Formats: sequence, C-alpha cells, structure tokens
Amino acid sequence: FKDGQFPCRWVPDMGYRYGYPQFEYYGPLPYYLMTASRFVGLSLFSAMKLGFVLPLILGNLAMFLLASSLFGPWGGLLSAAAYAYAPYRASDLYSRGAMGETWAFVFLPLILFTLLRLFKKPNLKTAALLGLAYGGLLATHNISTLIFSPLVGLLALILLRREKEKKTVVKYGLVAVIWAVLIAGSFFLPLIFEKGYAHTESLIQGYFNYLAHFVTVKQLFFTTFWGYGSSEIGPTDDLSFFIGPVHLLLFLVAIILTLYRFFRRRLDQTTLVVLAAIIFTLLSLFMTHQKSTFLWQMLPLAYLQFPWRFLVTANFFLALSAGYLFYKLTFTKILPLAVVFTGLLFLTNVSFFRPRSWFDLTIWEKFSGYSWDRQLTISIFDYLPIYAKFPPALAAPLLPYGVKTKISILDFTHGSDNFRFTTKSLINDVLILPQFDFPGWQVKLDGKKVVHRHNNDLGLIALDLPAGEHRLEAALKKTPVRLFGDLTTLIFAPLALYTLISKNHNDKK
Repeated sequence: FKDGQFPCRWVPDMGYRYGYPQFEYYGPLPYYLMTASRFVGLSLFSAMKLGFVLPLILGNLAMFLLASSLFGPWGGLLSAAAYAYAPYRASDLYSRGAMGETWAFVFLPLILFTLLRLFKKPNLKTAALLGLAYGGLLATHNISTLIFSPLVGLLALILLRREKEKKTVVKYGLVAVIWAVLIAGSFFLPLIFEKGYAHTESLIQGYFNYLAHFVTVKQLFFTTFWGYGSSEIGPTDDLSFFIGPVHLLLFLVAIILTLYRFFRRRLDQTTLVVLAAIIFTLLSLFMTHQKSTFLWQMLPLAYLQFPWRFLVTANFFLALSAGYLFYKLTFTKILPLAVVFTGLLFLTNVSFFRPRSWFDLTIWEKFSGYSWDRQLTISIFDYLPIYAKFPPALAAPLLPYGVKTKISILDFTHGSDNFRFTTKSLINDVLILPQFDFPGWQVKLDGKKVVHRHNNDLGLIALDLPAGEHRLEAALKKTPVRLFGDLTTLIFAPLALYTLISKNHNDKK
C-alpha cells in the first residue's frame, strides 16, 4: 500500500525473494481489511488476530440475520449457535489457519439472506446488496465460491418455480450476479483470464491430489478426535472433520420436522428452504467420502484439492436447518429448548476453540532466521510463474548481476513491485534481475522501454546491457485485463454502495 501498489498482486518476498503473483490468484479481501487495521495503529500480530476474530463474530451475526428472517429470533439464535460452535470452524482457525475459508463463512449466510430478500423485494437495492455479498465471496475464497455457487444457484431455481413475478426476479438476479463479478473484477477477472501464467498444475498433483484426502464415515460421525496437524493420505489424518453429536441431533430433528410438513402438504417457502438445506448438507457430506469419486471424475473438481472442503457448505446448511426446530413454536415451548440446545452446543464444542499452545514470539523473531526462511519458501510451488521451469533452491541474490562479468550496481532501490538502479559495465553483457518474469513486467533503460526475456531455468527477467553507465527501471504494470478489472471494481463497488444508501432506489419493484 505504502509503495503505491494497489490493488496488491505482487508479493516481493515470496518465492524465496524472487517475488510471486500471490494475490493475482489468492483471494485478497481479508488481507486488505487486515492492512487497513495496520493504518489505524494495530501491530502486525494484532492485525492478524483481528483477521481471525472478526469473521467469527461477523459470520455468527450473519447466520443469525439469515435464520431469524426464516424462523424468528429464537430459531436465529439456535442456528447462530450451531454455526458458531461447528467443530470444523475451530479446525479452520486453530489447526489450519485458513484465513480465506474463515472469512467465507461470513459471506455464505449474507448471500442466502439477500437472495431470499430478492424474491420478496426484487429491486435494484436488493440486487446491489446481493452483488456486494457475492462479490465479497468472489474476492475472498475461490474454492468456497466454486462449491457454494452451484448450490445457491439450484436453490434459486427451486424458489423461482413458486414465484409469480419470475421475469422481475430473474432480471434483478442477473443484475446482481453481473454486479458481483464487476465488483470483484480487480481480482476475479485476472484470475480467470490470466490463470495460464502460473504453474497451477502443481495445485492438483502429489499431496494435493483429491484422491488422497477423502474422509471416512467414522471421521464424520463416530469420533470426536481432535488434532492440530494436517490432512494425510488415508484415514490417519491429524486433523478433525467430525460434525459433532449435538449438531447431528439437531439435523435429524430438522429432517423429521421437514418430512412431516412435507407429507402434510405444508410446504411453505421456509420449509422448502430447509428441505433444500438438508439435501445440500447430505450432498456435501457425500462429496467428502470416497463413494463420490465418480462425481469428482465427471466434474471439474480437481482444483478443490481436498474433498473435506465440502464441510464448509455441509456445516453452513446444517446450522441453518437447526433453527427450524423453533419454527412456528410458541414462546413457552421455545425457551426451555433454546436453553438446553444452546447450552449443549457450547459445552460440547467450546473446548475445540483454543490453541494447542502459546508462543512468546516477537516480530523480530518471526521475521528472522529459520522462521523467516520458512515464510519465504512456504507453498513455493503454488502460483510459480509459468516461465520458471522449477522453484528456486536458494534465496534470490540481493542485487542484479551480469552473466559474463561483474557489474557495478549503484543507488539500488527495490520496491514491492519495482526496481531502480544505475549500472556500470566495461563490456556488453546480459543483466539478470533477481525477479521472476510475469506478464506486465516492463523494463526501461535510460528512460526507454526495452525488450526483456526470461530464457533461463528460473524464468528471471534478463536483458542486453550495453557497456558504460546506464539507468535502469523495472516495474510491474497493469495488463489490459487487470486494468479493466480495476476499473470495474472502482466503478461498480461504489455504485452498489451508493444504490444502497440512495433514496432514489426505494423498495418499489
């Protein structure tokens, strides 16, 4: 941000300091929010903690908003409690440290809430709200978007069959989807159209092959094993995937109540939504099991990597259906049940929401020595620029260098996505910049743009350097796709916010 790189796409220290297009492909929104907190004085560690605490609070509030709109406040409370104390969310937080997925739990209930609102009030304001919610998910977590979008789309089609004003709902629904893509355009459009510029094949090979990470029935339903490790090949994972006994009990009750009302022909919209939620929960759980292999082979799902990622939607829809217990019950019946089930959810799951251990670690210790080297090389195969044949084995040199002879480097400045320096060479040489090449990198020699190449094993920026003293500048520029995406976000995100607060767009259809 301070270096003027916005939107942030290039991370200079990643890839063993050769630089990586990390946020070209990895959802940046949570990191923007954490960075914003740094500007108001939070320390780096505090900003990171806020990045995990805030989605827990906001996600639970969003679930309460959704469920209370369907079942009333007590049903909303029960669904929010089931959502808050889902064991998988504790795994995301304390075992995996999955920032993007943790934030995805905020947007799932917001999207469904605004979708249901769109059916009640199909207007531009509701479309703007749905666009913002869905755009937030697009800019936060690719995999949760891929899993959730077909399900929420199918629910929309189911609800549309009962809708009288189909054309109006479809019109504003399409506006919302287009709006979401344009709001997230600065990230989503380059992700789609520039995917081929990185070695994304490494994301589905070896350890990341989905066939190695299916979950067993025992791991889902018949254990409360808690681990702080990782997903391993076979059923010996040191990571927890179970649903939780109280959650399962509430889910079974929701199934019984829904079937009862279904066979009694009392299928109102709320019951229909819960019926869909139950089916989606069962489908999501099935997709985590090896029996679903044929679907993984038929559908383009390999980039989801881990079948247990479907626990995101499984836990979301299960928690939503839990609130159905209080639908159309009187207050005198609700109160004791609310106390019992909310208390049970808390008592049986709160112990999972704690760290394995605490570290008395300073920022200087984190960013030095082995810890710092690990940060520079972690996930080094992910998003490696396509011009590199393989990842680097050693850290990048601090300065550019010549192929034939030693070159003097003066006044060297290395920004987050740019270089500036003066060179002195006695002979014509080839200058190598310690920087992965990637579409958009532009090199200027003495103020004039020159052609560079990347014909070396690591795909580093290389150019012909004449003898003598020269001023060189290199910077990552916007490609047409990035520029267009940035413009769509710059225009349509404020436009959506303006539509929400404007009095011109009232609640009339």
